Amino acid sequence: MRRYLAIALALFTVTLAACNTMAGFGQDLSKGGNAITNSAEKAK
Repeated sequence: MRRYLAIALALFTVTLAACNTMAGFGQDLSKGGNAITNSAEKAK
């Protein structure tokens, strides 16, 4: 029982960390897209 709980906790921790990493990556990608859009608007 203890082993299963430890494995479940480890999987939950990894999943949570991966979720936060992907959220941060999405925000960075969005900021990059906004910068490109702003540059294109200024170049018009």
